[in-house]
Amino acid sequence: MSRAQQPSRRTVLAVAVAAAVARAASPATAADDTAAEPDDTAARPVDNHAWTTYSDWRAGTADGTRAVAGHRPGVVIGAPAGTTAYTDPHTGTTATWEYATWTSPVRPLAVPSAEVIASWNAHTPAGTWIQIELQGTYSDGTATPWYVMGRWAAGDEDIKRTSVDDQTDGKSTIWTDTFAIDDASTGLRLASYRLRLTLYRKPGATNTPTVWRLGAMGSDVPDRFTVPATAPGLAKELIVPRYSQEIHKGQYPEYDNGGEAWCSPTSSQMIIEYWGGRLTKEQLAWVDPAYADPQVCHAARYTYDYQYAGCGNWPFNAAYAATFKDLQGVVTRLGSLTDLETLIAAGIPAITSQSFLKEELTGAGYGTSGHLMTVIGFTAEGDVIANDPASPGDEAVRRVYKRREWENIWLRTKRYNASGKVVSGTGGVCYLYFPACPTPRQRKALAAVGVR
Repeated sequence: MSRAQQPSRRTVLAVAVAAAVARAASPATAADDTAAEPDDTAARPVDNHAWTTYSDWRAGTADGTRAVAGHRPGVVIGAPAGTTAYTDPHTGTTATWEYATWTSPVRPLAVPSAEVIASWNAHTPAGTWIQIELQGTYSDGTATPWYVMGRWAAGDEDIKRTSVDDQTDGKSTIWTDTFAIDDASTGLRLASYRLRLTLYRKPGATNTPTVWRLGAMGSDVPDRFTVPATAPGLAKELIVPRYSQEIHKGQYPEYDNGGEAWCSPTSSQMIIEYWGGRLTKEQLAWVDPAYADPQVCHAARYTYDYQYAGCGNWPFNAAYAATFKDLQGVVTRLGSLTDLETLIAAGIPAITSQSFLKEELTGAGYGTSGHLMTVIGFTAEGDVIANDPASPGDEAVRRVYKRREWENIWLRTKRYNASGKVVSGTGGVCYLYFPACPTPRQRKALAAVGVR
């Protein structure tokens, strides 16, 4: 099928997102380069929090885990809490694993949220994996069950990384990688949450997963078909590698039908390499040597969600980026193109998620129910410079899209599809990949958009 005809596997999730946005809020603008780091969580409809420091890890409840200090503080298996059997639903294989858990303190949401997306950064050597769960309290005082937000490993030899379907309590549902209130029009929201990590390894082993970053983004984005226009504030372009997903069409169809659906991992690989991340010949040895840009094939394989049956699981992409030395990855929402300008000014490109009809984005040449692109800069007129992986070849990836069209298709939460039916938009979702130790300017820019 063509891109315009093929339904995105994010469509089911997006339906839940659209149902979760029936309120009003004003997007915040980013601080200028001389301003102090703002704490503007309450001013934007997003609360992004993460546990990353040694003190953070010490503040959680440990059952068999221990905090480790150093360059990247984290949590590891100390003395396992016990053993358990896990049957991989995608292979049918049952194996016994040692496990240990770490549970975060309760995080009150500054923005009572209609949806929550978790993110994590971890190292999982062979013979290890992790599970991430969320449990929250609703605004009516009742509690959610423990929801599985992902079962993840950097590799695919021990378990098949997977989301978990069919999780609901009649008030909320997990849609692949997103917790969503079932009927946001009732006013019900998630008021607080905590996250639980379970670290697994083979019995008797001494190696361990290490989790460096664990957090979640709660949001309550206003329901909108259009967003206010912003004035241009930056002319700058970052030099980011350019990769086309389309040249991989038909390659490795076991990973979401091949390259035509690989917008997310292709975009991820561009930014990973911008930050200096490189794959070795040994890591790429499994790829057919006749294929160009084998690192894109690798990214598709190692972001693939075996339940979702696609490479577009948002946290799985962020976690993949963080497997590269000294990189972090998070999923968040931004409030405006001004936010993107703030990041670009500090040298931080972003991967944005949007959906649109062909006529809504001049020069794209296609329509899509869900697509990821890499924003690398802005022209003097304020138009968006994007590396669009839905291009016929690497040389055609760099595109310039009209500012007003771009900001609307990216930030809206509702739109009309080709049949005139009201469907959803992503409301400013993006991935941010950045150094484990950001420069002061990068840290200020990230704080300005609500990420620390």
